[in-house]
Amino acid sequence: MRIALGVEYDGRPFCGWQFQDHSPSVQAVVEQALSQVANEDVRVICAGRTDTGVHAVEQVVHFDTAAQRNEKAWVMGCNVNLPRSVSVLWARPVSDDFHARFSARRRYYRYVIFNRKVRPAFLAGRVAWNYRPLDERRMQAAAGTLLGEHDFSSYRAMSCQAKSPVRTLYRLDVRRENELILLDIEANAFLHHMVRNLAGVLMAIGAGEQPVEWAREVLELRDRTLGGITAPPHGLYLMRVVYPENFDLPRLSPSSAVW
Repeated sequence: MRIALGVEYDGRPFCGWQFQDHSPSVQAVVEQALSQVANEDVRVICAGRTDTGVHAVEQVVHFDTAAQRNEKAWVMGCNVNLPRSVSVLWARPVSDDFHARFSARRRYYRYVIFNRKVRPAFLAGRVAWNYRPLDERRMQAAAGTLLGEHDFSSYRAMSCQAKSPVRTLYRLDVRRENELILLDIEANAFLHHMVRNLAGVLMAIGAGEQPVEWAREVLELRDRTLGGITAPPHGLYLMRVVYPENFDLPRLSPSSAVW
């Protein structure tokens, strides 16, 4: 039987999603919890690996098992065995052709910037702090020039192993809520560090260090070394992964946990 799960996690205690020998990972604690419930070794595949310190409101994973459990048993049994920083939100049996990564059609991330002169205390590790006054209108104007299908070589990490740098950016919205600036970004898929590199360029433009046109100029250079800084991971949240409707996965209401 193949089971899909929705997983929420605070990325601060972990080295990222993927299993590492030297540090705790989200994958490791989820597999340990599932193995307890299934009474057998379980290995999971996720929709998209997140880096150290990156959070998820609804990561999606799948696994295969011979264990017979109902949906409530998978959710409650996992959560009893998970640390407080990780929660399974839902479980759903799926067909064998479902794949958490390859069946996904879109991914939606949010990047949260705390914009004031003094660093945050309560939100430390949950937001990216920028002390410079940022003009969200300039950031939105620049963001609009990046929509569509492009070669995003300038916006991916030097170590990115994706075979193609071409991605389709469906949405890149910038809005302010008091001291918070929220970047909502949706694409068919993302390159390594793509969202954080986009955020770094937009913050430089918002601070007046670069013109609005710079975001598009960086894109057209197709050279990561000529782009902006990589923004910190703390403000990045995987919000949702979109799949074809025939898989009938749960559709949760937007979480109030991330503004």
